[in-house]
Amino acid sequence: MPKYMIEASYTQQGVEGLRSKGGSSRRDAVGDMISGAGGKMEAFYFAFGKGDVYVIADLPDNEAAAAIAMSVNASGGVTAKTVVLLTAEEVDQAAKRSVDYRPPGS
Repeated sequence: MPKYMIEASYTQQGVEGLRSKGGSSRRDAVGDMISGAGGKMEAFYFAFGKGDVYVIADLPDNEAAAAIAMSVNASGGVTAKTVVLLTAEEVDQAAKRSVDYRPPGS
């Protein structure tokens, strides 16, 4: 199953909900959402800095990842970015592929 990292930042509305229900409740809700989409949450962390939450999840496909991103971003409580993660072996395979490319100005 493809692996994804979701970086989320809370809006004021989202922070109010987090303060009201707590962090473990939010982690459990995100885990339920991911399993409902056919995936599995590997990690969930709150953080200081640019993002407030980082989630690592296995999801069945890009469509499941997009459905989650659209639902989360439409909620108004969070803005989320999704990053497709690659294993070292996938990068090895990519490095073996040949593609035709013409640099700008060539």
